[in-house]
Amino acid sequence: MSPYRNLFLKNSSDEPYEGPELHTDELRGDFEDYIQQKKDLISGLKDSLNLDTPSRVAALQSVVNQQGYQLIAKNAGTVKKVGGGVAIVSGLRGVMENELVLFPDGTFGLAMDLHEFHVGCVILGPGEHIQAGDVVYETGRVVDVPVGAGLLGRVVNALGQPIDGLGPIEADGYRPIEFPATGFIYRSPIDTPLQTGIKAIDSIIPLGKGQRELIIGDRQTGKSAIAMDTVINQKGEDVYCIYVCIGQKMSTVAQIVNTFQEYGAMDYTTVITASAEDSPSLIYLAPYAGCALAESFMYDGKDALIIYDDLSKHAIAYRQLSLLLERPAGREAYPGDIFYLHSRLLERSANLSKEKGGGSMTALPVVETQAGNISAYIPTNLISITDGQIYLSSKLFDEGILPAIDIGLSVSRVGGSAQNDAMRAVSKNLSLDVAQYLELRVFARFGTELDAETRQQLDRGERIRTILTQPQFEPLPIAHQVAVIYAAIEGYLDQVPLDKISEFEKRFIKHLTQYHAGLLTEFAAGRWDEQLEKELKDTLDDFITRLYEIGFLEEIEEMEI
Repeated sequence: MSPYRNLFLKNSSDEPYEGPELHTDELRGDFEDYIQQKKDLISGLKDSLNLDTPSRVAALQSVVNQQGYQLIAKNAGTVKKVGGGVAIVSGLRGVMENELVLFPDGTFGLAMDLHEFHVGCVILGPGEHIQAGDVVYETGRVVDVPVGAGLLGRVVNALGQPIDGLGPIEADGYRPIEFPATGFIYRSPIDTPLQTGIKAIDSIIPLGKGQRELIIGDRQTGKSAIAMDTVINQKGEDVYCIYVCIGQKMSTVAQIVNTFQEYGAMDYTTVITASAEDSPSLIYLAPYAGCALAESFMYDGKDALIIYDDLSKHAIAYRQLSLLLERPAGREAYPGDIFYLHSRLLERSANLSKEKGGGSMTALPVVETQAGNISAYIPTNLISITDGQIYLSSKLFDEGILPAIDIGLSVSRVGGSAQNDAMRAVSKNLSLDVAQYLELRVFARFGTELDAETRQQLDRGERIRTILTQPQFEPLPIAHQVAVIYAAIEGYLDQVPLDKISEFEKRFIKHLTQYHAGLLTEFAAGRWDEQLEKELKDTLDDFITRLYEIGFLEEIEEMEI
């Protein structure tokens, strides 16, 4: 008999075994011998016992089966220090980056900072009962979130858990929040427009599906309003929207959700929120959770639009986590990988090739500036990552020009190739006209006498600028935009007083919808030629003549000199 067998048969009160050194192979062999002896003993029971009924045999077999042994190896560590939502854990050898770890109170943590002798874990929850000395276990899986159409119309937190009180979510599956961006081999050029419904954007700063366009500006200049209008304008366009609220107040989140419900946008939208009251770890995870959901739609061959509102608070939360994890601080106390934080997020937006399903994910990140300083650290990072920016000026906002888009500082680097052909033909000189008007306006402030041509150019520029203003939550179809902007550029608004331009626009759109629906259909399809332009001109002439007849417009009497 092997001396190792006594080790398994000893009671806890016996003296410890002092035999030769144990080895795994020998232990395995002794286990097999021991199990075989038990099997032989069971097989001989039929000869020594009176087993008359099958029930006795079954009862005996169940008792024997319950005596099995199983060795389970778990990689564990020990909490050395905890505080500020971060735990420093020793051990956990072989843990993966961004792997979930489990604390004794059932709280999960995220292994973010991997060192040789310890691991910095971000606690995903309150963590009030976690103490130094607690045992921490690996889970073997990275952070993932539920994805699928079941999340549409819902409000969830950064972990995909519902917080709207509408019951559990039926997810199609789970997807890791971190995923490599699609290689350029499987991407196709951006060739399909994504209409925002905002005249100043669709005409001068057009967006395409798969593009990343930064919305940048000071606080309270209308950044979120542009993002919300874009989401509302996707109704009926087969675009799934994900709105990620990062570090926002819950009252602000409630207003956004109520607005989407009022305009019917929640049917195709998911709101993911990590509020200002949440821990920095959840604020850090929220954009990646939203990106994973949008990515699932993209790889299913569908079009997705994701709003990150805003990434300034995301960077601040990551800086807070990094300082708590004792990482070296760089410029403005941000860690050295702050650029990679946002680049790996935004690079996942793409317009996939037909071989990959042909889906797309368009990203509209929002970033806040301080006193218009677009050369700050985080804004310049995001400007260099994205494909263009929409800059909102606080000065224009104060003048009442809404949306307060500064056309001179705004650009779309790839969306022009995807622009509606009719809009491209109409607005090809629009940005130049606005720029010239702004220069002339500065010159005219000096009180210099202006000739008739310059005065006319100033008047037309003022009307073009007025026609580009737009109330919030009133996105316009692209066909309506084409007709209205053409009227402004070609001088048909020169006869309309500034205070009547908004009413003129509403009446003209109503007139087109009632009597020239076919023309609008052609514009919506991107068609533009001399025949369509002539038909639009004739329509404008007839409409303005009718406005004079009904007294909306009045003839200006020339003064005798």
